[in-house]
Amino acid sequence: MSTLVSGRWQTLGAFFRDLGLAVGFLVVAIPLVGGLAYLLGGNANSNVANITPKSAFELAVWLGLSATGGFCEELTFRGYLTRQFSVWTGSRAFAIVLQGVAFGLAHGYYQKVMLVIMVQGWLLGLFAYWRKSLRPGMLAHGLQDAIGGVVAFLS
Repeated sequence: MSTLVSGRWQTLGAFFRDLGLAVGFLVVAIPLVGGLAYLLGGNANSNVANITPKSAFELAVWLGLSATGGFCEELTFRGYLTRQFSVWTGSRAFAIVLQGVAFGLAHGYYQKVMLVIMVQGWLLGLFAYWRKSLRPGMLAHGLQDAIGGVVAFLS
């Protein structure tokens, strides 16, 4: 597992560097995927309205799930599947494309927004490749899910 993630943070400064990169990634990715979803005429909110937090307890559970979801999905898609697809195809670029497709298909409950989630999977795959680590993507993914839950709860 440590090999897939690329180890642990050795210093607090390393954690904050990855956190800053995660926030920077979100500043670019959220408007991009939001714009793509708008162009497709998709509305992810209507598809998940029944599962968003409605009470303080549900919000607390949502935040915990956001952290574990970010970790597990990044480990699975950007870690394990990217490595497997790289070995099978002999191409890291094609592996990133394939893991993004798998990531989008795994989010089929979003209906046509699933295509936008594929793009986000590709962006996260490129982010992991660039950083040679899953840690910043795990932070970004968990933060995005957490922010989505907080926004849904407050609206």
